[in-house]
Amino acid sequence: MDAPPTDTKPSVSSQPAPELGDEETTADILVETLIAWGATHAFGIVGDGINSIVEALRKRSDRIRYVGVRHEEAAAFMASGFAKHTGRLGVCVGTTGPGAIHLLNGLYDAAFDGAPVVAFTGLTFHDLTGVRYQQSVDTVRLMQGVALYNEAVSGPEHAVIVGNRACRAAFGDRGVAHLAVSKDVQVVKRSADRRSMRNPGARTSSSWTVPLAPAPEDQIRAAAEVLNSGRRIAILAGQGALHAREEVTQLADVLGAPVAKSLLGKAVLADESPLTTGGIGDLGTAPSSWAMKNCDTVLILGSTMPWEEYYPRPGQARGIQIDLKADRVGLRYPVEVGLVADVKASLRAMLPLLRRNGDRSFLIEAQQRMSDWNGMLKKIETDRCAPLRPQMVVRALSDLLADDAIISLDCGANTHFAARCLRLRENQRLTGTGMLASMAPGLPFAIAAQLAWPKRQPVAVVGDGGFAMLMAELSTAVAQGLPVKIILLKNNSLAEVMFEQREIGNPEFGCGLAPIDFVSFAKACGADAFRCVTPDEIKPAIRAALDSRKPALVEAVVDAEEKPTKPEQLKA
Repeated sequence: MDAPPTDTKPSVSSQPAPELGDEETTADILVETLIAWGATHAFGIVGDGINSIVEALRKRSDRIRYVGVRHEEAAAFMASGFAKHTGRLGVCVGTTGPGAIHLLNGLYDAAFDGAPVVAFTGLTFHDLTGVRYQQSVDTVRLMQGVALYNEAVSGPEHAVIVGNRACRAAFGDRGVAHLAVSKDVQVVKRSADRRSMRNPGARTSSSWTVPLAPAPEDQIRAAAEVLNSGRRIAILAGQGALHAREEVTQLADVLGAPVAKSLLGKAVLADESPLTTGGIGDLGTAPSSWAMKNCDTVLILGSTMPWEEYYPRPGQARGIQIDLKADRVGLRYPVEVGLVADVKASLRAMLPLLRRNGDRSFLIEAQQRMSDWNGMLKKIETDRCAPLRPQMVVRALSDLLADDAIISLDCGANTHFAARCLRLRENQRLTGTGMLASMAPGLPFAIAAQLAWPKRQPVAVVGDGGFAMLMAELSTAVAQGLPVKIILLKNNSLAEVMFEQREIGNPEFGCGLAPIDFVSFAKACGADAFRCVTPDEIKPAIRAALDSRKPALVEAVVDAEEKPTKPEQLKA
């Protein structure tokens, strides 16, 4: 069994810098640089605009695995999912023009959620840009809004510099780096290139790592003073705290502070922990909302959870925030002390300065409210009705998952049910599309998870709307021998939008989906497939899928009238 990752912060390979000979091409140099930075997989679709990059990947297939997909959007989602699941570098490639355009949705997902991804795209011949040549899309300008580092590569010597800079930017600044390379530039050998007089060369080191440093001592002390003065302290933990479970646990215990978790921070604490009130926001729990509305101090750890109405009211609570990005401090809630630093390192430095909160009443009431909430959920999850309630399907899945399962979520009504009814255990992991909230990434994320952790159980929870957008990637899983599992909640509807239309007084329009026989589709791809329609069929279908040695899909036919509710609206 793979050891579960204990740290999702960026790291790089300890391999030495690549030896770049005179016969290496621009494409060779770029791929060698990826390998030196620890990249192990590259996702994409071949095309004449990137033939030389793909050849450079093929020649190094013993060190970096190229995964051919059915759609470039899926390739970018896989790169994003790989980075989210592992903290390592995600890589995707797209050819000139439409191939590059197709990458955008997955790249924005990575950018919005701070996942380190490097994208290579092709350009037309270097002397035919700007003359309306076929597929002559300016991919550098195309990527301007999504990439924090974005350059066209002019040749081998330039590739040596910007290849390293791209990987460094993706890791250090937590986002997308993009390099565009003309077809003919890709094949230029280093021996045919000449450095400019100001370029000294030899910039191939990859020994740099992201420093996981605490905040300065005076800021740590200021934050500790605020926390020590609080009596009703609430903690909001996001994906920036995933690597700090031990520290968050100690902190919550010392302060008597309930921990609410953002969706991408769901694995910070196991859901069975008495210190957590579960999720927060539209996908969250009523106890988390209560804790935020009744605290006198709030500590935000690595999160920019977007729904501002779930934070304390302005002026209600003193705020402290720790985040690696300065522009995110105070973004959602005005904070008194903002620490631009690593969560884990800062909490380690802060814990010795904190006094144990002797008044446990705030935590005790949060725990009682959480017990009541779980009791209400249990009634919903055990309601043996037909059509099936999606909560029952998700809870059955949760009970049957392996202890180290890696779960990937799509976006839609299915996300509401999964976020609430999956009870994550200590060594399970979960990710999804956070700030972008895009449909379609569930299956690509699961494929990436299986490649990253081949001995663990990867499961995607999806709706029929999102799954259908990129469902051809099930054939990718079959071709690559990746036994991913898909739990598909089928209601023949874009249900979340349907209920939104009703809530604002509009008639339902455009939300119905033509039915697809997903079981037959999955079998046609070479996967196993099962269907459940009644309560008695749920667990046998899920168990059969999880036990399969092949990719497997469960089509659960659920009630389209089951509303994805905000936490205060949920009733048994």
